[in-house]
Amino acid sequence: MDSQAIEYNESIQQLRDVQFPMLKDSIYLDHAGATVPSKVLMDEFASELTSVLYGNPHSGSLPSQLSTDQIDNVRLRLLEFFKADPDEYDLVFVANATAGVKLVLDGLRNVTGGFNHAYHLACHTSVIGVREEAKHSICVDDAQVEGWIQGEIPFQDDPLSTTLFSYTAQSHMDGRRYPISWARHFQAQHHIYTLLDAASLGATSQLNMSHPDFAADFVILSLYKIFGFPDLGVLLVRKSAERLFDQRKYFGGGTVDMVVAGREQWHARKTGFLHERLEDGTLPFHNIIAAGIALKTFTSLFGSMDRVSRHTTYLTRHLYAGLRKLQHGNGHAVCTLYTPNPALESTGPVVSFNIRNSLGAWVTLAEFEKLAIVNKVHIRTGGLCSPGGIAAALDLQPWEMRKNFSAGFRCGLDSDVMNGKPVGVIRASFGAMSTKADVDGFLGFIQEFFVEATAPQLPDELPIPENLVGKPSLRVKAITVYPIKSCGGFTVPTGMDWSIRPEGLAWDREWCLLHKGSGQALSQKRYPRMALLRPILDFDAGLLRIHCQGSPRSVSIPLSADPSYLEINVRQTKTRVCGEEIAAQMYKSEELNDFFSQVLGVPCVLARFPPGGRGLGSRLNKAKMQKHQQADRALRLLPGSLPEDVPSPPDSDSEQIKTDTKILLSNESPILMIHSASLDALNDAIAEHGGAPATTASFRANIVLEGPRKDDEWDERPAFSEDSWRKVRIGCQTFTLLGACRRCQMVCVDQETGERKQEPLATLSKTRRFNGKIYFGAHMKHDEVGSPSEENQHPTIRVGEQVVVDG
Repeated sequence: MDSQAIEYNESIQQLRDVQFPMLKDSIYLDHAGATVPSKVLMDEFASELTSVLYGNPHSGSLPSQLSTDQIDNVRLRLLEFFKADPDEYDLVFVANATAGVKLVLDGLRNVTGGFNHAYHLACHTSVIGVREEAKHSICVDDAQVEGWIQGEIPFQDDPLSTTLFSYTAQSHMDGRRYPISWARHFQAQHHIYTLLDAASLGATSQLNMSHPDFAADFVILSLYKIFGFPDLGVLLVRKSAERLFDQRKYFGGGTVDMVVAGREQWHARKTGFLHERLEDGTLPFHNIIAAGIALKTFTSLFGSMDRVSRHTTYLTRHLYAGLRKLQHGNGHAVCTLYTPNPALESTGPVVSFNIRNSLGAWVTLAEFEKLAIVNKVHIRTGGLCSPGGIAAALDLQPWEMRKNFSAGFRCGLDSDVMNGKPVGVIRASFGAMSTKADVDGFLGFIQEFFVEATAPQLPDELPIPENLVGKPSLRVKAITVYPIKSCGGFTVPTGMDWSIRPEGLAWDREWCLLHKGSGQALSQKRYPRMALLRPILDFDAGLLRIHCQGSPRSVSIPLSADPSYLEINVRQTKTRVCGEEIAAQMYKSEELNDFFSQVLGVPCVLARFPPGGRGLGSRLNKAKMQKHQQADRALRLLPGSLPEDVPSPPDSDSEQIKTDTKILLSNESPILMIHSASLDALNDAIAEHGGAPATTASFRANIVLEGPRKDDEWDERPAFSEDSWRKVRIGCQTFTLLGACRRCQMVCVDQETGERKQEPLATLSKTRRFNGKIYFGAHMKHDEVGSPSEENQHPTIRVGEQVVVDG
């Protein structure tokens, strides 16, 4: 079972032409999902059913007895096939491996005091589902299992309750194999049962249940993954674990010796073999007869399972090595492989991977599948019903997966790259009838359609403006997001790439506080203490943590946006933000809302306005170029007390372009930017009147730009020159300026103390007033580019990046 000897079976190609005609002109690489039946199997099955009369095995007729005999014979032959001693194991026929899991759950469901469930990270979704009926459940990785074996009990508060430990012999996601011996270490602990998912391993390798290390209590397999037909599963139960089913309540036809119905209710279960008590109703006897034929024809075609294993191992190594060698013209690898190198460790015949283009962007699974279908390449893509394995391979945190769901991701949809990460993989898997031609054909397909000799060019319709490819003149000094509208900001750490979304910077102004009476969104203009509510984005825990400055109290809420996944109740409600009606998700947790109400001294509730909404669940940009920004390009002096050499903002011939740019809960635009030189000029004017300088926090900008440092050979951008900028390029990302930001008394709220002051609005009213309105800072939006590069697939910015200005 652990042997990784390789041997290519040369006879398979000739055999395939005769026995597997359905594979002609196709490359079938989804044997882990279902392999294909041979012609001889189907012919012999058809011949058997058309020449022999079989009846319902619950009758006493001759046809019924023939069916019963076949069932008994096939049951014994399957036990022999899996090398299971009939004195130690019983075999129960089920619809599929999932039905076997549910049958085990039937037994656990009636255990006195309930049960615990520990399942390995690599488990199939069908196995993970058992946790929903457990009183406690935990997902464990290799290290945690080994720790458990050494005495580190995962259920410390409930160590003696009945516990099911489930794991897979071989991952159906990446082919990784796990120790069969794990179950043996729990054999002496009678309250712990072990369930082994052998469906993937048993498809192409010999399952040796007589091995000294083999001690699983329950083993599930799917026969169609071995033989291609019939569609049938089996559950093998160690006889020492049969007691688990003693309290099973349901009984079906054929599992009881007598049933009394009417005035009295009584029944007597069968007391012979376990399978007699668990196989409810009429067995799929035709499928079981087919399984007997499949055992015979499989052996005649392929020899032993060991030979199949050697053959498929050869193909796996061949494919892995071929994918690993593929390179684009610029030397970048084409494939990111998730399967361990089969030449270095024992793996199954599965290779999972994703594809990148020459610019580093992920090729979506939807695009891959479209080309695969056209070219008759049949392969599995997506999450593969392996949530733990996928999350580990793709570094997806639980909050990310739930947020992807909130943003509309579902299995089978085209949105399979989200926030710069793939959410699924491509899986190639081999069966007994796979050939080198399959591998070579698939590698040729990848070479033809996904290997780029030269890097793709930027689309002609979205060129980088010439003025944005020159010498930088600024750099990013700070990046701040404000998760809760009008509350404190979260400063992005230096060195951290921060995602840009269509609505603005990630996590900016997704939440707001609503007045319980009016439903209006609260603002610092009226409730300045909102500045004291400080957020922390804890991505490791998947939480937004909020504390009040000067108070030990704090609360946390999940970053996941979908109400069905939140740990607190949420309902949809209509409210008004900046005079605009929207539909938000309102949190009903009393503890949460009491925290905000007590801090602010006003009855309020927390609400969320997640990205990706439609209708009342979405808002559009309100920013536009102002009249003072549309003047002639001739320089004019700004009014007020600022230095007279400060140029007036000239016009732009693209100011009034209407946009359907989306925003969340910001007042006007996706992103707000300020220029440090402008703040310095403003503070110089404030100082002339003896006032205290304003801080960048007063203006609640998302991005603060600063001028050159000592060693920078850059041309300095003067104060308020941002009024005339058309575009800026930060790192690899381009932004369009949307207009100046109108200011109100909110800039006078001290963001450290929550107190109101006169400055900087008093000075701004004298120096930055145009047409009766006060402006400081600039609105902007990110320009989405169709270039298939990693930077544009997942746009980010970071503190310290250089900035080129057009304007």
